[in-house]
Amino acid sequence: MKDLSLKEHYQNQKFNIIHEFFWGFGTAFHTVYAVVPLFLKKLGAPEAIAVSSTGMFSVLVAIPMLITAALSRNIVSLKKAVIYVHCLILIVSFFMGYIFCFSSLGESPNAWKIYLFFFLLYGLSVGIIVPIWADFLDKTTNKSLRGKFFGLGFAFNSMGGFVGGIALKYLLSANIPFPKNFGYGFFILFFSLIIGTVVFYFYKEKERQHYKKSLLQFKQETKIIINSHPNFHKYLISRVFYCATLPAMGLYAIYCQNKFNFEISEVGIFTILNVTAMGFFSYISGNIGDRFGHKYSLVMAYALHLLAILLVLYSKNMLWVYCVFIAVGSGQGAFMPSAMNLIYDFAGERDKKTYMALIDSFLAPFALIFILGIGSLVNNSEYILSLYIMGSCLFIAIIILYFFVKDPKHNHNQIIYSEK
Repeated sequence: MKDLSLKEHYQNQKFNIIHEFFWGFGTAFHTVYAVVPLFLKKLGAPEAIAVSSTGMFSVLVAIPMLITAALSRNIVSLKKAVIYVHCLILIVSFFMGYIFCFSSLGESPNAWKIYLFFFLLYGLSVGIIVPIWADFLDKTTNKSLRGKFFGLGFAFNSMGGFVGGIALKYLLSANIPFPKNFGYGFFILFFSLIIGTVVFYFYKEKERQHYKKSLLQFKQETKIIINSHPNFHKYLISRVFYCATLPAMGLYAIYCQNKFNFEISEVGIFTILNVTAMGFFSYISGNIGDRFGHKYSLVMAYALHLLAILLVLYSKNMLWVYCVFIAVGSGQGAFMPSAMNLIYDFAGERDKKTYMALIDSFLAPFALIFILGIGSLVNNSEYILSLYIMGSCLFIAIIILYFFVKDPKHNHNQIIYSEK
């Protein structure tokens, strides 16, 4: 497959910046670490469900990924495919906005169950989108510049989130009754995602020969990855312990609100701080990964999430809470380009969709274990014990990743290129 010209790569980077900005702006009104848990709580959902929203989202994303990778193995036009699958999340976000703005269902006693239903569809939609989106980006970027491409894209995603966070704070502070204020936010999400989706039309794809792959060939390739890639297996083990961050991100907002009783409009400030830190560390980690290897930028992401847990444990006032969301944003920002690039490095010339789907499918049951386990502790008000367990798991994840996983960028013999 022939590389893009530098002009084409940088043209795609410009369009990707626009896409990521509007995606970040829109999703600021539906963040799974702050808006979703607090919205569920205010609608009257059980606290265990509200706290588990971040982990639940990760499980939902994982469910359709392997099936999507199998069904999309012979797609000829990735550009059309990535636009079509984004229509799923557009439909879901429109109905969320409509119900909580204009329908009496949004104010009924079952409103939290109705929202939870659409949240489930939202997560499943993302799970269908991600494998095709990842394959599309592989065909619209040059490998040597991919770290900077993702880092810059996610940085502008965070910039959009920063602007969205300011708008969210004003929206929730305005004299708009609940839950209409959140409903308007979901409509903003809908229109932002429309713009972000339309931009895909202007990307330039690499010229490539298309080879049809049978379902049997897909299964054989998947089996080889599962059975014969030990370095990848160690990476997966580190990600298992990293799953501890999933219930943690939902827990921070709930625990800190119980502790300091802050106003719901503070979510806007959390979003601003989170996405600002996310943007800075997205760019930094992308460049570190291109230079030294993406394993080391991922270690940084793990460490920043551990710092967030320590800040929550020792928080004394709202300044500490702000620092928590800065640390969370920094960890998320460092994680995204690092994890994406590691998938491409582990995959080599193999199907990136399959690697991505395998990672999330493998991690889903462990994410569920963390969600149920931490959820049961939270139901018994064991917040401190929950934080200690999650912090310990993150520490183990750092040890495994740093000492036992070899960076695939500098250890090409760890990647299996041919079937045996």
